[in-house]
Amino acid sequence: MPKQTFILNGKPVTVNVNDDVRVLWVLRDLLGVTGPKYGCGINVCKACTSHINGKAFNPCSVRVGDLEKTDKVTTIEGLPATVGARGDDLHPMQEAWLELDVAQCGYCQPGQIMAAVALVKKVRREGREITEADLDRIRNVCRCGTYVRIREAIEKGARAMR
Repeated sequence: MPKQTFILNGKPVTVNVNDDVRVLWVLRDLLGVTGPKYGCGINVCKACTSHINGKAFNPCSVRVGDLEKTDKVTTIEGLPATVGARGDDLHPMQEAWLELDVAQCGYCQPGQIMAAVALVKKVRREGREITEADLDRIRNVCRCGTYVRIREAIEKGARAMR
């Protein structure tokens, strides 16, 4: 069986798995990382949203064999470390989520937060602030329908991500 190596939440990992296995299953089943959730398996619901090299991606739709050894995969578990948080510290977007009591069932929340952080970083690279149109483009599904609080948390989290 082939060995697959990549960087997960800041640490190199190697797993013995076939090239065609989706990254989501490698994360959850082989590496025990449960933040990215299985929702649809076809890149639609985005419950599994994580980051690859700082940009949002959906591990349910990416084969592990397509990752390079230098690819940096970040899940919700590794998000606080991207801002230098230690211990119980959270990323500013996670803090906004808690302060605004966004989650109901919580299933989609890791993917929502990861998509939000990637969006804020993208618009900042473009030299601008987040807009209502940007928020409209987030397509993560929330079955509980907390979209108003999600949008408010993204705006609050974005202000704190300086």
